[in-house]
Amino acid sequence: MTEAERLAAFVGRVRYDDLSDGARRQIGIRVLDSLGCAIGALDAKPLAALAAQLDDFGGNPLCTVIGRSAKTAPDRAAFCNGALTRYLDFMDAYLAKGESCHPSDNLAPVLAAAEYADADGRQFLTALAVAYQVQARLSDEAPVRDRGFDHTTQGAFAVGAGVAKALGLDAARTAHAIALSGTGNVALRATRTGALSQWKGLAYANTSFSGTHAAFLAMRGITGPLQVFEGNKGFKESVSGPFVIDWEGENLERVERTAVKKYDAEIHAQSAIEGILDLQSRHGFDSGQISAIDVDIFDVAHKIIGGGEEGDKTRVETKEQADHSLPYMLAAALCDGELRPAQYKPERIVADDVQALLRRVHIRSDSRLSARFPAELPCRVAVTLGDGRRYVVEKRDYEGYHTRPMSWEAVCRKFHRLAAPFLPGDRRNAIAEVVATLADRKVRDLASLLGQFSG
Repeated sequence: MTEAERLAAFVGRVRYDDLSDGARRQIGIRVLDSLGCAIGALDAKPLAALAAQLDDFGGNPLCTVIGRSAKTAPDRAAFCNGALTRYLDFMDAYLAKGESCHPSDNLAPVLAAAEYADADGRQFLTALAVAYQVQARLSDEAPVRDRGFDHTTQGAFAVGAGVAKALGLDAARTAHAIALSGTGNVALRATRTGALSQWKGLAYANTSFSGTHAAFLAMRGITGPLQVFEGNKGFKESVSGPFVIDWEGENLERVERTAVKKYDAEIHAQSAIEGILDLQSRHGFDSGQISAIDVDIFDVAHKIIGGGEEGDKTRVETKEQADHSLPYMLAAALCDGELRPAQYKPERIVADDVQALLRRVHIRSDSRLSARFPAELPCRVAVTLGDGRRYVVEKRDYEGYHTRPMSWEAVCRKFHRLAAPFLPGDRRNAIAEVVATLADRKVRDLASLLGQFSG
């Protein structure tokens, strides 16, 4: 068997009953959290362009697009819903030593496939857990960030596997779905370096579109290169380097090690934001009193959001730059006492108070903190006021990290805050209730609620 076929055998073997009670609870939490993020992005400007393109191109009305009454083809639903889930950058994350990713990106393609197949909730939740497991384990064992490739590259295998599971494909067709999606979606890390563009929020949606399309081709008998991992010029040789995953020994538990975001911010920033807001709450200073903010943090955070190898983070002019700039995120949180979608409005980003304060933020990589990552999300934050007073906090995690999981009740509150501008309370309650009981329902019960309102 090729490695793609071994992975396909794992996909075919696992069942809902293989999920532990904890994993079942967490996969439900991730569904509700992701839907809140998607609904909360319905008025985002780039999403209007996607809607216009969908209206122009059309699509067989088979699958729900969140916030729209008209359905579309499965691959286009995967793209649009994936873009919605990702746009706010408020969705969940998985952190490995050499890679970070957002497994909730897989919700959209798996949901589209499950709706197409008229799947029950257990089939959908199992397929989503498969996608989480595949992406997380490839992030663990086959990181590609430092080789210049984007995490959507591993995600392509997750999309192929999850969509195949939702469709109920046999092992042979699942292997080809994985091979087609993985071969055709090798993406560059340039997506997330330098002056960030709107593509940052659309890159995985594009992978979802292509991977979903590939899985449907496999369903119809189209074959792919089954030696995609180990073959000549394959993934290991050309992209990741050598690695080993024993898919026969894998389970569906990695979802429990993913993290839900407490703040609308890049995942590596969460502990620092919680820490600096704790300092402000305890000591009562305001942003105008601050002369300096010094942050010691682990190396990955410094590289990606702290001004390290992925570019200057003090020039912030757009939403995409702001939510990947630790100086901006800390400054906005202190100025406003929170960090939610409102802090990424164009007029807020360019305001004098936050622009001045972000230039007083100094970030250093600390090797001792780096050694504790990703078991912890450690940082040390010091705030110095103009009168010389200095306050320091050290953090090892935040509410939402796998070491301190967010409860269902807390995620419900986040969901309601994000969805409230677009849905009345009864509709929000109905969605939360269906998600809570999805194992005993059909996926169409959820899809019908998601398409019953206009964005």
